[in-house]
Amino acid sequence: MQHTHYTSPFTTKQFPIVIVSENVTNAANVGSLFRAADAFGVEKLIFCGEHVSLGKRFTKTSRATEQYVDFALETDAIKVLEDYQSSAYTIIGLEITSTSLSLKDFKLKQHNPIVLLIGDENHGISEQALNLCEYCIHIDMFGNNSSMNVTHATSIALYELTKQLQNKNL
Repeated sequence: MQHTHYTSPFTTKQFPIVIVSENVTNAANVGSLFRAADAFGVEKLIFCGEHVSLGKRFTKTSRATEQYVDFALETDAIKVLEDYQSSAYTIIGLEITSTSLSLKDFKLKQHNPIVLLIGDENHGISEQALNLCEYCIHIDMFGNNSSMNVTHATSIALYELTKQLQNKNL
């Protein structure tokens, strides 16, 4: 028998993960990030940039998860990242770089809370923000395209990070 939203067997849990979204502005992606943040028990979701849309399309996609997920709208991603860095968060960029580690090979070593930095739908994470990351991780891909939708990639990364946090009981 299929479960409903009210009969699902899942236990509510929060993980020490903050998602910092640098210039993700598409309303459907913003709404989907709220759903992913809720699904994976993320501590907070921070949208940085000038043109983040929380309009009608966002509301349709988010399915009211903005009522449960702690979130903030900020303009300066670098300032936000520097504040978390000074608070002993491990900043992990989700981006393909010359030094990024495959998500399948990445292992959390510290007990620090995490900032998962994600970037703009077309250009990814800025160089200035990448320079603040302790690690960069990427998702191995096997098709012809070298990227995937930011919300899909974020969900895959959150699945792996929360799995590791559960296994370490962090």
